[in-house]
Amino acid sequence: MRYETWEPVYRRVLDDFGFAEAADEQARDVLASLCGPFDSPRLASLDGARVAVCGGADTLAEELAAARQADAVVAASVAADTLREADVAVDLMVTDLDKNPGTARRLTRENVVVAAHAHGDNADAVRRHVPTFDDEHVLPTVQCAPRGPTENFGGFTDGDRAAFVADHFGAAELVFPGWDFDDTSVGESKRRKLEWAERLLYWLETRRGDRFAVLDGRRAGIDTSPLPI
Repeated sequence: MRYETWEPVYRRVLDDFGFAEAADEQARDVLASLCGPFDSPRLASLDGARVAVCGGADTLAEELAAARQADAVVAASVAADTLREADVAVDLMVTDLDKNPGTARRLTRENVVVAAHAHGDNADAVRRHVPTFDDEHVLPTVQCAPRGPTENFGGFTDGDRAAFVADHFGAAELVFPGWDFDDTSVGESKRRKLEWAERLLYWLETRRGDRFAVLDGRRAGIDTSPLPI
């Protein structure tokens, strides 16, 4: 997906959360100033692969078999720590730097690609952490219109954005260990973000002509009105 397709949904996200596009653009420009262009062949392992898009829910520890059996593994944020502790290799980490930037730093220095994301709330974190990464292994992503070396493949939360990135780089099949849309421990803002993650995965499966098992039994309850389908 490119920004032209993502933009109408992005504007619905802005409206829903009251985010400012200008703040996203300012964070984008900070990230762009710190990164060079990404060499796409570094994610060739995703092309044609069965990709496990691992979420950070507690259930991931019980669902590691799905990651081990996949051809490639994409970790959303703290999922990277659970996977590393279990000796499951990660091909890509997707993060907006809010929880475990140290893990992201180590992964780039171990030749693992990290999709470092900039948005209106994290410009300071981008300034602080991204210069400590190995730039050769940084894929700079944004949620607004991309500029310079930044990219926008769609997606909002780390988890659903990980699925959109995997899709862009040619994943043939997506599986979703470590996802919990009904996590009762999260606050109101996170709950609404999970609703968007669910909605966006529905959009992605529709675009792919696919059916993600993680959405089984949930589709009828998804508000698809913000989606261009």
